[in-house]
Amino acid sequence: MNSTIYQPFKNFDFKYKNCFLSGETFDAPVEEINVLPDWLLKVANFSGEEQIKLLDESVRAYNTLKVPCSTEVSENFIQPLEAKIAAAFSEGYAAVSALSEEDLFKWIGKFMYSLIYIEMNAAVRLQQISADGVNMSQGLMHKFGNLNTMIQSIYRDVVYEDFIPWSIVVVPLEEQETSFSFRDEINTLTFSLKLKDFGIIACLQDNGTNKIFHRELLEQVGTKPLSAQQFEELCARFYYSAYLFNRLPEYTVMTVEGTVYIDAMPLRGTMNKALFDHWQHKTYAQVLQDFWKPWGHTLFEIIKDPTNPISYFEPACLPATQ
Repeated sequence: MNSTIYQPFKNFDFKYKNCFLSGETFDAPVEEINVLPDWLLKVANFSGEEQIKLLDESVRAYNTLKVPCSTEVSENFIQPLEAKIAAAFSEGYAAVSALSEEDLFKWIGKFMYSLIYIEMNAAVRLQQISADGVNMSQGLMHKFGNLNTMIQSIYRDVVYEDFIPWSIVVVPLEEQETSFSFRDEINTLTFSLKLKDFGIIACLQDNGTNKIFHRELLEQVGTKPLSAQQFEELCARFYYSAYLFNRLPEYTVMTVEGTVYIDAMPLRGTMNKALFDHWQHKTYAQVLQDFWKPWGHTLFEIIKDPTNPISYFEPACLPATQ
C-alpha cells in the first residue's frame, strides 16, 4: 500500500482509472463499488431504480452510482466498515448511537466523497472544469481535498491531533418505522438521513462548531425521541448554520512511518468576526419551509411573527438575530 497521501485534486484524477480512496492503479485490480451499498437499498426497501439529480442536471438511478476502488481496499477495509454500519442500522437507534463518531464519519464521508467523485467526473468530462481545476472554486477544492485525506482513515492510520473535524448528532425518532431518506449539501459538506427509529445529522468539516452553535437545543432534546417535524427542523437549523459558518478550516498534514497526523489551525486565525455570519430568521424560515414540505407549512405561516418563527420545540431555543 502506498505510504504517500493520495491527492486527486492536484491533477483532477476523476477518470475511473484509479482507486477513489487510495489512488492505486497498477498494484491491484480496480473494481467499481456502489455508492449506495446493496444492504442499504435492501433495508430501505429500494429497488435501486430510484433516481437522483446531480449538479449537472443529469438524472441517475441509485444502482448506477459507482466509484472505482481497488480490490484490496474494498475487501479488507470498506466491506468490514459497511458490515459494521449495516449491523447497527438493522438494529436501530440503540446500536447506531453506540457506534463511534469516527466510524460514522468514515461511512458518511465515504458516501459524500463518492458523490463528489461522480460530480467531478461529470464536470471534467463535460469540460465544465479544466484538467487543472481552473473553473472550480479554490475553497471547494480545498474542502474536498481535506475530506479525501481524512477518509483515507478507512484503510490507513489517521490521527487527529486534539480535535475532531466533524459535528455528528444521532437522535431517536418517535416513529419506529421511518422510511429511509437522505439529504446532502456538497458545498457545506452537510449530510442527514433518517431510517427506522433514528436520525443522523453530520457536518463533515467544521471542527465541531455547528454542534456547539446548537448546544442549547441539543441539551434540551437530550435523548428524547423527536417527532418527524422536530427532526426536520433540527436538520434545517444545522443546514442553515453550516451555510453561515464563515471559515475555511486549515490543517497541517504530516505522514510519519505510514501514519497520517492531522492538526487543525485555529479557526479564529487573524479574523475578529464571529465564526458564523448573523442568523436571519427570514432566511432560516425559507430553509425550514423546504424541510417542512410534507406538512404544507407556508413561508408566511412560519414567519408570521418575524421575531419568532414557528417551532416544534418548546422552548424554541432559536439563535439570536442582530
